[in-house]
Amino acid sequence: MTLYILLIIVPALIGLWAQMKVSSTYNKYAKVGSRSGISGREAAEYVLKKFGIHDVEIVPIRGKLTDHYDPRNKRLALSEHNYHGNSLAALGVAAHEAGHAIQHAVGYKALNLRMALIPITTLSSQMLPFVIIGGLFFQITGLIYLGIAVYMVLTLFQLVTLPVEFDASNRAKAELAGLGIITQNEAVGVTKTLDAAAWTYVAAFIASLGNLIYLLMIARR
Repeated sequence: MTLYILLIIVPALIGLWAQMKVSSTYNKYAKVGSRSGISGREAAEYVLKKFGIHDVEIVPIRGKLTDHYDPRNKRLALSEHNYHGNSLAALGVAAHEAGHAIQHAVGYKALNLRMALIPITTLSSQMLPFVIIGGLFFQITGLIYLGIAVYMVLTLFQLVTLPVEFDASNRAKAELAGLGIITQNEAVGVTKTLDAAAWTYVAAFIASLGNLIYLLMIARR
């Protein structure tokens, strides 16, 4: 039971805390308008243009914090609030996604590796419910080993994701300040927003690693 709490319950609680932190931090700085008054879409455009990137489409999408960069279609999707909004949170998120587009343009190795892992990671995620039901609750040995393989893939994917996300955030903070889109005082809000979001990726890695170690220890019994 102690092992289960340390490897499964604690990481789950960290993940819940991370989600609450990013939500509260984003909500706070989504209410703080930037002095420049430019929108998230404009901020992303300025960052991309600085690097000579003109073939990435910037589009609005529904939902909250649904922002992402699609390297296959070269599409930078921003949730409507971040697309139209001029808050510090909107600028930070928009510039972060632009950071991913820059990574793609310059051939950032960690991003390329993450893209290569997507097919097998998607398959592993689809198999996960069967692994959990059969391997953890019914102790079916074969599914435990399958679960180990699945979590090895997921853990690797989460590990590779960390430098990709941290690098995109660092690029975002540097470019927003370098282009004069935010002031030094406003940089604090942008940094807190992006740092809170980064915790969700750290939490996901910890949770995946905890599950992997737990399954490995079960298999050795």
